Amino acid sequence: MEGSPPEGVGLMRLWMILAALGGLASVGFGAFGAHGVSDPKLQGWLRTGAEYGLAHCLAVFACALVWQMGGARAAIAAPLFLAGVAVFSSSLYAMGLGGPRWLGAVTPIGGLAFMAGWLVLAWAATAVRQS
Repeated sequence: MEGSPPEGVGLMRLWMILAALGGLASVGFGAFGAHGVSDPKLQGWLRTGAEYGLAHCLAVFACALVWQMGGARAAIAAPLFLAGVAVFSSSLYAMGLGGPRWLGAVTPIGGLAFMAGWLVLAWAATAVRQS
């Protein structure tokens, strides 16, 4: 259909919205860790979750750029980054708020999703059109 967005735009838009909300959460949890928690261990978990969460939410926007430049595989990297934020950062946020320590056992799964996202994004970048 003429004038309709290219296939995948709606999904990339959804991922960018989720990434923006994840960035919002990262700033909020980081601020709470800095100002609302006195235990250094809990502060560290909140800070780490916030730093990794924010970095990987921004990576989703990089995926959108690489995808737009012709690196279609970036559409695979974006949900990997979001899954990493959901597992890695959220498990640290939960522990920082007093959740059970066993959540730390699932945190590395999120780290693996981050690493897979970076690998796929690098692969996607090999297809970027050169002008």
